Amino acid sequence: MPKINRPRRGSLAFSPRKRAQSPIPKYKSWPQHTGAPALLGFAGYKVGMTHVLMVDDHKDSPTEGKEIMVPVTIIEIPTMKVAAIRAYSQDTYGKHAFTEIWAEPLDSQLSRRVTVPKNYDSAAAKKKFADALAANLVAEIYAVAYTQPATITGVPKKVPDIMEIKIAGGDCAKQYEFALGVLGKEIRLSNVIESGAYADITAITIGKGTQGPAKRWGVSLRKRKHSVGGKERHVGTLGPWNPHHVRWQVPQSGQMGFQQRTEFNKRILKIGENGAEITPEGGFLNYGVLRSAYVVIKGSIPGPAKRLIRIRPAIRQGEHVVRSPSIQFVSVQSKQG
Repeated sequence: MPKINRPRRGSLAFSPRKRAQSPIPKYKSWPQHTGAPALLGFAGYKVGMTHVLMVDDHKDSPTEGKEIMVPVTIIEIPTMKVAAIRAYSQDTYGKHAFTEIWAEPLDSQLSRRVTVPKNYDSAAAKKKFADALAANLVAEIYAVAYTQPATITGVPKKVPDIMEIKIAGGDCAKQYEFALGVLGKEIRLSNVIESGAYADITAITIGKGTQGPAKRWGVSLRKRKHSVGGKERHVGTLGPWNPHHVRWQVPQSGQMGFQQRTEFNKRILKIGENGAEITPEGGFLNYGVLRSAYVVIKGSIPGPAKRLIRIRPAIRQGEHVVRSPSIQFVSVQSKQG
């Protein structure tokens, strides 16, 4: 007799598969940080992929100490600026934005993204912030930072992408002092994480629009005898008579892609300042010439070229040891085919 059962087609882990609200990913959790106050995130723009030759430094690896080829992804990381610092209070209903301090003056490019405060009283804002700290009303402090795409040529836009980045380490008073020190100033990825460390990479995946169940869930095509009217790419059944509704587990057509995904524990192989040293002949496909600072990530990451990529120190690092990578060669051969 034929087999009457099989594993279901497609994972239900990410259901419902709806479009992301914004191309800017959002973090709901941050890694633990017990040292001096520091920023726990950064952002850049995806450039493309290439490969490098490096010495395998993983302990007990079959190729330990030998030269291996590793596929890598390049992210352009122009400096970010801190536009404001924001305090959150905590109660039984969760976190609530309490107060914030904006930098003065703000870049003119930032007005393209948000409504810049006018007639802003910085002294009053700092006093309110200090009073909240004294009254133990501040639970967490975040930096409101934004990218500077106008300084690079690979991304065809000038409007900054703005996001919150948590400040951790020490108590709230020390975090407040650190936040005042970076307010209105430029920050770099090297201020957040070092080469050889592990990071979490978050981005919005490539959008594929509305797709049918065959492509979206991987269901089998119906046989010729069962596909009357050219309906071979439909599901065989939408479910039983009872219950009298279509269950959410049934594969159906709908949105595919353009969803937030996080790749955990991606190793940072190199943080460089001169993009010309890593740009292939003719530039990267769909991006062009890399001219500013960049970071080399081992393996692939979500999203198409030019998409915003958020970087966070690894939240599930476990027993990973930070080792300085030994890169022997970076391929700059043309990717044009």
